[in-house]
Amino acid sequence: MARRRDGRPSHTLRPMTIRALLFDLDGTLIDSLPEIGGAMNDVLQQLGHPLHSLSDYRFLVGQGLVRLVERALPAERLDQLDEACVLFREIYTARACSSQLYEGIAELLEGASALGLPMAVCSNKPHAMTEQVAAERLAGFSWAGIEGERAGRPPKPDPAAALDLAERIGVAPAEVAFVGDTKTDMQTGVNAGMVPVGVLWGFRDRAELESHGAQVVVSRPDELLDWLRAAGESR
Repeated sequence: MARRRDGRPSHTLRPMTIRALLFDLDGTLIDSLPEIGGAMNDVLQQLGHPLHSLSDYRFLVGQGLVRLVERALPAERLDQLDEACVLFREIYTARACSSQLYEGIAELLEGASALGLPMAVCSNKPHAMTEQVAAERLAGFSWAGIEGERAGRPPKPDPAAALDLAERIGVAPAEVAFVGDTKTDMQTGVNAGMVPVGVLWGFRDRAELESHGAQVVVSRPDELLDWLRAAGESR
């Protein structure tokens, strides 16, 4: 059982039956903050604006490309939003696949597969970029679906993409763990009627995750795998 540092369980004790996993991408599977922050700062520099620290970007990401750029630009220069989005897409696309898996993620994915759990990715990164990164960094694992932000479909925390993936896999939403590192992911899980699982190796802290609906919070990938094994005993 995953536990807090004070020894208390980091998730509720009610039985949970988990039959599938949906993962956020950035901050959950891959450590993409250096590439995202670096690309956005290159855009700001080209446009003559102040740069943000890498730590700042932990709170600017999470709701898609347009919201990231909007938050990063000076409030009085949102007239440059379209131009900045084009620049960011060009710069970031060239370096997106440089991001690495977090330590322990490969073992987590291998372990989840060994448990017979279908897995999918549900990201707010533009769909083409999500597929690009998945092809480069996640190709060694079996995926039931890879979904990024698409035109005409609202981004997370709207549950549309998550529910589509659950239907594609063939499992009830209540039996899906939605794993992510931000309030957006926890809200997506809540909105989809799934089990929101927060991870602490990404961009946000426990307080944010729990206050936005996390039923499980883990500090390391191996803790998540332990919880999945325990949940598997109820299947």
